Amino acid sequence: MRNPADIIIKPVISEKSMDLSAAGKYVFYVDKKASKIEIKHAVEEHFGVKVDKVNTMMVTGKVKRQGKTEGKRPDRKKAIVSLKSGTIQIFEGI
Repeated sequence: MRNPADIIIKPVISEKSMDLSAAGKYVFYVDKKASKIEIKHAVEEHFGVKVDKVNTMMVTGKVKRQGKTEGKRPDRKKAIVSLKSGTIQIFEGI
């Protein structure tokens, strides 16, 4: 089993994710190779809550230009975690 800090990269703080947190769903960027079961165990261990369901999606990076040079932002994996009970404190103060 991997360390939860290696699986959960950072929380997604946006207007849409704040609306979801009111419904008991929290959004995180996670490691691209992490499975739903690994994400569930990492959130339960790191935050001390019970997870009901995990939905994941791959977010492709945008192509950006600066003059002639063209680059691409990295691809990411996003997880929406639904809780059975409890709240995650990092989302409460925002």
